Amino acid sequence: MEIKGNLVDIHKREIYPARIVVNNGKIEQIIRSEHDELGYILPGLIDSHIHIESSMLNPGSFAMAAVSRGTTAVVSDPHEIANVLGIHGVEYMIEDASKVPLRFYFGAPSCVPATSFESSGAVINAEGVRDLLARPEIKYLSEMMNFPGVIYGDKEVRRKIDFAREAGKPVDGHAPGLTGDALEKYVSAGISTDHECTTIEEAREKINLGMKILIREGSAARNLDALKELFRTDPDKIMLCSDDLHPEMLVKGHIDRLVGKLISEGYDVFDVIRSCTINPAIHYGLDAGLLKPGDPADFILVDDLRSMKVSQTWIDGVKVYENGRVLFIYHSSVAVNNFKSLKIKSEDICIRSEGSKLRVIRAFDGDLTTGEILYPVKKGEELSPDLESDILKIVVKDRYRDLIPATAFIKGFGLKNGAFASSVAHDSHNIICIGTNDDDIVSAINALVEAKGGLAVSKNKKIEILPLPVGGIMSDQPAERVAKEYEKLSQLVRSYGCTMSAPFMTLSFMALLVIPELKLSDRGLFDVRIFWNTGLFLD
Repeated sequence: MEIKGNLVDIHKREIYPARIVVNNGKIEQIIRSEHDELGYILPGLIDSHIHIESSMLNPGSFAMAAVSRGTTAVVSDPHEIANVLGIHGVEYMIEDASKVPLRFYFGAPSCVPATSFESSGAVINAEGVRDLLARPEIKYLSEMMNFPGVIYGDKEVRRKIDFAREAGKPVDGHAPGLTGDALEKYVSAGISTDHECTTIEEAREKINLGMKILIREGSAARNLDALKELFRTDPDKIMLCSDDLHPEMLVKGHIDRLVGKLISEGYDVFDVIRSCTINPAIHYGLDAGLLKPGDPADFILVDDLRSMKVSQTWIDGVKVYENGRVLFIYHSSVAVNNFKSLKIKSEDICIRSEGSKLRVIRAFDGDLTTGEILYPVKKGEELSPDLESDILKIVVKDRYRDLIPATAFIKGFGLKNGAFASSVAHDSHNIICIGTNDDDIVSAINALVEAKGGLAVSKNKKIEILPLPVGGIMSDQPAERVAKEYEKLSQLVRSYGCTMSAPFMTLSFMALLVIPELKLSDRGLFDVRIFWNTGLFLD
């Protein structure tokens, strides 16, 4: 079998007409042509760091959407499902991924739970990490979010890293804003990557210490514009990733969208494509095809390098996508879940002031980090949302046991009516809800308790819900259907006044205790600066 086109040869740094001879799933020959050809042939694209669960799709449904965007492989951290179901959750991901041709390279989750200050559904200790690393499907130790544990020599953290090094597998990092001596200690422990850089200065400091930088462009955190000059200075040290990508964005574009944008802006074609092909393949030791004789025949055909409109996707010499049609059949695995919470009542989220100033989480659009503001209150009064000041109530309910929820206040969402809730709440995936009044908050949370996971919007006892039956965080339905329902709910939240461009995605990070500055877990308000729980009130 022969495929014709203009070959983008990332090894020779040339573009030339060629015929690719494919035999038994491998590239047998690449033959230069004397005649001009239409379109371009590129290696299949690799996302160097993604949580499949954040797409709200299980691996098979994700694959059916991703191949249409020219993605042939993903380096996937199953951290989210692991926090719900532990090793059993990772095994579910591996099993479901095996049903589709997309190459899934999974990591061993390093932080389950992410911290000891929240309730998760499972624990994966050092021995569990060691057992996962022994599996051939597991290519690396997933992002080490417990950077204080690394810096201060936590023995359990050290053992996990040592097991990865003994297995000869790289260790992914997660070190937002870390600098100076603390960063040097973190890197010297054996951590090889970081995907949390938000400034070029931060990225260059980490590169100078030997780290690879994964430039992230996802649904909530978008760092490509801030970091893209690294393509001119350090092209061999960078990779492209999405980290967390919600379904409505996936169906519109994946790594292909980033490649097209960078090429259109004048960045070197070969360096751009290298960042999502050669660089991740070498760093993680992947057996993905890179368009060389003897490689697996993983490649894509595009009409134009600037638009990156994918016409065909091939994996292992099999055409898996062509002009709007996915060419493989997928049957999902049996759904798994862990959801034991019972419904709540309004009195469960009532708060009376214990001081003269209320600590309020300050959220920002398109940013995972938060700030803190102090809001004046009267001691002893029952606190309600202040819509004029955009002070809303935020609630996190443990879904693995039936405990009283934690309640606090948040600014930045702009909501004027109703409430919206999700059981996609990084990293433990408890139920999180923001609302303008207690009745709607209770209704939204209880709708998710009844469904055992999903997204919900509530206003005046009217509920709209997107069920997520797989672990309370994923669906096995087609991406287009999930994206449509997701966008419908997002638009409903915006119609109630929310000013966030991705309200559910931003909501999902308001319980993530490893991203500064102030967050809420099911156990209360948490100050990431001191890495400890803090009170709601000051005198």
